[in-house]
Amino acid sequence: MSTVRYETPLPKIARIVLDRAERRNAQDTELLYALNDAFDRAAHDEDVAVIVLAAEGPHFSSGHDLREENALAALHDHRTVGTATGFTREGAEGLMAREEEVFLGFSERWRNIPKPTIAEVQGKVISGGLMLVWPCDLIVAAEDAEFIDNVVAMGVNAVEFFNHPYEFGVRKAKELLFTSGALTAREAERIGMVNRVVPRDRLTEATLELAARIAEQPPFALKLAKQSVNAAQDAQGRPDAMRNAFALHQLAHSHNAQVHGVIVEPGFLRRFSRG
Repeated sequence: MSTVRYETPLPKIARIVLDRAERRNAQDTELLYALNDAFDRAAHDEDVAVIVLAAEGPHFSSGHDLREENALAALHDHRTVGTATGFTREGAEGLMAREEEVFLGFSERWRNIPKPTIAEVQGKVISGGLMLVWPCDLIVAAEDAEFIDNVVAMGVNAVEFFNHPYEFGVRKAKELLFTSGALTAREAERIGMVNRVVPRDRLTEATLELAARIAEQPPFALKLAKQSVNAAQDAQGRPDAMRNAFALHQLAHSHNAQVHGVIVEPGFLRRFSRG
């Protein structure tokens, strides 16, 4: 777990830290499986009541690691946890299976951990980075935090975990996607996506204070409260909308591959490589 640290800074609290700061915590296959292992460890530890997800460095996450080579082959080094199959198959089938496992599958799995989770966020959270913070129950953001979804600029409808309408409503979701835009920490707080905004030098302290307060509550009641809120959201049709958006995401990949020879817009890749 060299790309992820596991800490217990206070009684009843586990703090998982993305530790790939030199790549702005870009998510390659290794990091995602290490993160999943850390979440499993905290979820199954009876002494842990609250889980905090944080990140080393100036930025929380730059999203999927577009520079990862042989991403499909990297799955062979891990025990897969979902029901997706066909990772070695050619074309859309293999790509869809991988994204069903490590993107949509992991995000949905983390959302349903039966313990409260808090994202401790600083700097930029770009596209795939949203798929780490949105599954968390609460978000504490530093004043410099910025939430960006530029996937439409890549020629795709949205990230694989399509939680946009449930985070801030359909009109703001459309604006963010249509413009490949960004939300500041204060704007994200105003529209209900972020719970608290604090100075950067108080981010960890404020997050742990909130976690400690939650950890005082009866753990079974916390579990039931979380399940109740998640069930209310799911009753609005979230799982069906999520699967539909994921399927359209795969269609966009296939279209780009047929038209451009790569799964995202080549113009975006050129800009990315220069950056």
